[in-house]
Amino acid sequence: MVRLESISKTYPAYRDKPGVRAFQEIDFAIPRGSITGVMGRSGAGKPSLVRLINGLEKPSSSNNKRTKAMNQIVGKPRKYALFERAPAESVEAERLYRKQRLAATFRLFSRYGFDQGLAGHVTVRDPEFPNQFWINPLGKFFGQIKVSDLQLVDHDGNILIGDKPINQAGFVIHSAIHAAHPDVLSAAHTHSTHGKAWSALGRLLDPLTQDSCAFYEDHALFDPFSGVVLAPDEGKKIAEALGNKKAVILQNHGLLTVGPTIEAAAWWFISMDNAARTQLLAEAAGKTKPIPHEIAKLSRQARLAPTRAAISVFSRCGTGSRPQSLTCSTEKRSAALQ
Repeated sequence: MVRLESISKTYPAYRDKPGVRAFQEIDFAIPRGSITGVMGRSGAGKPSLVRLINGLEKPSSSNNKRTKAMNQIVGKPRKYALFERAPAESVEAERLYRKQRLAATFRLFSRYGFDQGLAGHVTVRDPEFPNQFWINPLGKFFGQIKVSDLQLVDHDGNILIGDKPINQAGFVIHSAIHAAHPDVLSAAHTHSTHGKAWSALGRLLDPLTQDSCAFYEDHALFDPFSGVVLAPDEGKKIAEALGNKKAVILQNHGLLTVGPTIEAAAWWFISMDNAARTQLLAEAAGKTKPIPHEIAKLSRQARLAPTRAAISVFSRCGTGSRPQSLTCSTEKRSAALQ
């Protein structure tokens, strides 16, 4: 063991420093094998441990220069802005863009664990034919869906492009929503665990957190549950319950979100499922304290970013269910989704 007294003998300049004397009065020892690691050496070979005792050593001139440089004002914080995507050069380019984002949405939903058996469907309206939309094939694992797997369907249920079956309930729900709401470009619905759990309560989400305020007075409840949605009238009722809001809770069923872009519909679903999970955890822990009406309303308005802004997760690569890189090229991303 090496006492600090030994240190003061080795370095006489520090012998009479009050900090060293104070430590000498305490029966404090350092393992001999760790003296180098604990003390270290810096500057002119002086031990860093002694330097740290009550600020015994004044900062060097180089440190002063660095500190001064760090405190210089180099500019005011820049204002950020999310810009809308420039229009595609052609209908074909826009169609490919939407289909690629739709395929990426399924990959992303797979990463979040939203896929379950045959359930779950996301759609996007075709740019050339507004009465037609692209949808995922029945039974295809979300994490493996590619652009070439997507099926083009009209409002009569006819598969125009593709040779695979589609989810009948998915067609009934999404066709009704696309027909009733021309401003809706995309709609998303899956049987996510937390979405289903919350839907069983038959309640709207409360503004418990800043994130959940995004849905404050901007989501609806479809009640009651009437079984698997197979009848066209049921789809129309859901579209009517949605109204001009961006989401609807299907009681005993799950969540459904819509948006003017595929990115918006996908993000709102992820965010809403997270809000449901958060409230389930909070209420299980104890009594919750919702955010007051005015503050919740202001928070919702502050979170209304441009809906054409690309979500960072859409830029990730990977052919499997988990993204691999944030720095891969556009060509590589596109090839993985074709």
